[in-house]
Amino acid sequence: MEDVNNRGYLVVTDTVAADGKTDVADQIQKLIDENPNRTIYFPDGVYVLGHPILTPADPKKSIDLQLSNYAVLKAADGWNSEEAMVRLGGECPANDIRTIGSNYSFTGGIVDGNGVANGISIDGGRETKIRDVSIKHTRIGIHIKHGANCGSSDSDIMSVNIVGNRARNSIGVLVEGYDNTLSNMRIADIYVGIEVRSSGNSFRNLHPLYTCGWDDYGDSTGFWDRNGNNWYSFCYSDQFAIGFHLGANICSILDSCYCFWYAGKAPWEKGVKADGMFNSVMNTFRADFHPESKKNIFLEVAEPGGRGVLNHPVVGRQRVSDFAFESYIP
Repeated sequence: MEDVNNRGYLVVTDTVAADGKTDVADQIQKLIDENPNRTIYFPDGVYVLGHPILTPADPKKSIDLQLSNYAVLKAADGWNSEEAMVRLGGECPANDIRTIGSNYSFTGGIVDGNGVANGISIDGGRETKIRDVSIKHTRIGIHIKHGANCGSSDSDIMSVNIVGNRARNSIGVLVEGYDNTLSNMRIADIYVGIEVRSSGNSFRNLHPLYTCGWDDYGDSTGFWDRNGNNWYSFCYSDQFAIGFHLGANICSILDSCYCFWYAGKAPWEKGVKADGMFNSVMNTFRADFHPESKKNIFLEVAEPGGRGVLNHPVVGRQRVSDFAFESYIP
């Protein structure tokens, strides 16, 4: 018989039901609080959460959550919290990368917001990782809050798929903390794919796809950069009304990014929209407009001028309605 005390990790189902009926949030929180510096493993099953669960940011108390591929954390039908279902670093705040235990993570499984809850948030700590997770039916899939390091979150998000709840205010990833790295993500059923309110972030191979209704299509956005000083590589906005929305007079770097429209139902299609002057640098940016669209804009700027540069833009001239972008080609 297996000696569970010498297993090297904790198995949730030793003490918690995964029957899809019982609210087990308090029991899981008890496991987290009473087992510092342990790996907590969730086997296949459905774990109903009636309120958020919080992990400690203090490296001496931190834990690592690992879910099997078919383990589901599901928000209860009566969910009424504005916070995410899982709040990484949500208790015992700390700004410490030198103590063992600082690099905790959430790995694997499925987080189901049940159409009302937010998925996972990073509330504090540093070196936090979210990886190999499928997030379903959430208003906000991942929320990276202002971090413990003077606002820097210093987190890594990789190989995560997000499906929102199709609500008008739905967001795939909301980034408020600084200095994060996001890579290899697919996002659908949201009105804003990635909303960035901070700087120092690196985004690579992110693919938000617009799959919602057409009545509110007009300001749907693949990438919304409000603050500037961010880097985008191989990022792909698929069918959103605005591919990349840049805040007023900000400077970010977009390298080999792409916009595509697979349906011709939109009244207009915009590759890039700048709220002020255009000050960003875009290298080999491509926009493939739908042939049935009536108005195709490669770059829309609210104010003329700016120090922006378009190096090697790729666009079919016969499908463009406005050629103002050409003034930024060196």
